[in-house]
Amino acid sequence: MSTHRKKQYGCDSTLAWTLAALILSGIVMVFSSSAVYAQETYQDSFYLLKRHVAWVLLGTGLLVFARKFDYHRWEKLTLPIMAATFLLLLAVMVPALSKEVGGARRWLTLGGFSLQPSEIAKFAVILFIAKSMVKRADKLKSFAYGYLPNLIVLGIFFLLILLQPDFGTAMIISIVAFLMLYVAGIRKKFLFYSVLAVIPFLVTAVMGATYRTRRILSFLDPWADPSDSGFQAVQSFLAFGRGGIWGLGLGDSRQKLFYLPEAHTDFIFSVIGEELGIIGTLGIVLLFGILIWRGFTIASQAKDLYGTHLAIGLTLLVGVQSFTNMGVAVGVLPTKGLTLPFISLGGSSLLITLLCMGVLLNISDHSVRR
Repeated sequence: MSTHRKKQYGCDSTLAWTLAALILSGIVMVFSSSAVYAQETYQDSFYLLKRHVAWVLLGTGLLVFARKFDYHRWEKLTLPIMAATFLLLLAVMVPALSKEVGGARRWLTLGGFSLQPSEIAKFAVILFIAKSMVKRADKLKSFAYGYLPNLIVLGIFFLLILLQPDFGTAMIISIVAFLMLYVAGIRKKFLFYSVLAVIPFLVTAVMGATYRTRRILSFLDPWADPSDSGFQAVQSFLAFGRGGIWGLGLGDSRQKLFYLPEAHTDFIFSVIGEELGIIGTLGIVLLFGILIWRGFTIASQAKDLYGTHLAIGLTLLVGVQSFTNMGVAVGVLPTKGLTLPFISLGGSSLLITLLCMGVLLNISDHSVRR
């Protein structure tokens, strides 16, 4: 008897409802965390909410498109997408085409529209690794053919993103790519030696930039300089401390009143902790846990190897970034400047994440039960 039932099932409804819950939670929390800031900055308390809703609608359109777009076609589009992303990463270094924010050039400006190429790079690298693992399925034990090409491509994108500089995104892409290679069956010693080889480079990158060094030092002891380098971490701790188990109530955060920096983006999880308490934060963690569970389930039920690798990569991207963001908020990781998927104020990150989820839903639509 065949181990597969030759029947196509609908897309994963549990994943779809989980996504809906996360997106709606994000809309509520963006308004709650940004209303006062928006009123002071733009004289309109709804300004950032309206922007976020616009991004959500645009991202939902991408999700619907990807949900209907046969995921096998992404395999054929991988090289053009990689080439386009490479050019965009180069273009962001041109002052006339990009804008500088906080000493970093990460955004291309097209009229009144801004685009962050490093977010597209996340999707592009996942597509490349998935395609490569299928193409080299019988050569995964070979360093020269099975591993080195992936390492070279990853290294090029890593350096281009690091030059922006965007250390956090470069690390997220690398972690996801290495985990995809590990799951695919690349020899562990290849990955181990690569990590050992890159450690001196990472140490140099951290020590060579004063702000990165301060981030590490403040992570180790944020209370040593609570008014400067440790300010973000300390304010985040205060938010969680005030929230307790049940929270102060939706909209009643005090830290968002110009104490907690980036309250509607990088540290929105801290506002959730203050307003909704441990119960609220555990609810968000549970939703991400369900999303990751369904993502890996879809990977295990994909009808072909490409679908499996692609589903694993897309799931890892959301999982690694979400738990990195939450880890920063609770102080178990140094600050990275990464948003919380689906929850933080929208932009390029939200668009690409929703696109990824649309692809994942399409894979589930073509899956078979094992």
